[in-house]
Amino acid sequence: MKGHFVRAVSLLIALLLVAACGRGNDEPNLLNIRQDRADGPDEFSVLPTKPLQLPEDFTALPSPTPGGSNLTDPTPEADAIAALGGNASVLSRASTDGALLAYAGRYGVDPSIRSRLAASDLEFRRNNDGRFLERLFGTNVYFQSYESQSLDQYAELERLRRLGIRTSSVPPEQFN
Repeated sequence: MKGHFVRAVSLLIALLLVAACGRGNDEPNLLNIRQDRADGPDEFSVLPTKPLQLPEDFTALPSPTPGGSNLTDPTPEADAIAALGGNASVLSRASTDGALLAYAGRYGVDPSIRSRLAASDLEFRRNNDGRFLERLFGTNVYFQSYESQSLDQYAELERLRRLGIRTSSVPPEQFN
């Protein structure tokens, strides 16, 4: 009888030691692409510069602006628009289009929306952080946590088709 008690206590102590080796922070780690950690570079923020070119006329160069942009600075949005056959000058018009901004904010703008959404999402993820063994073995519970908020794409497609809204063709559900 004493041997069973010693085994049970040993197992309990081992289980507590393993549980103590869990994450040290309070925030659940669910597929966060952007981590605020200093253990490595952010590979999404590194962009190559454009190649240096010798201008045809040195007098046509713009005057240097400290803190401003250079001709070799990367412009990924404009480069993507140009690569897809679009007009990259649309980007400069969009930033100065006051009518568009006024129309988008016509019902008011909440300046604290990002912080409120981040706080409510953090609370939701803490409440849905997975079961004990999922946390113990580092199982990803991201999709399970947000399943109640996800859209059934095939049900929505059928709803739109019943309303007579034209939709694009999609692969059948069994191939998804």
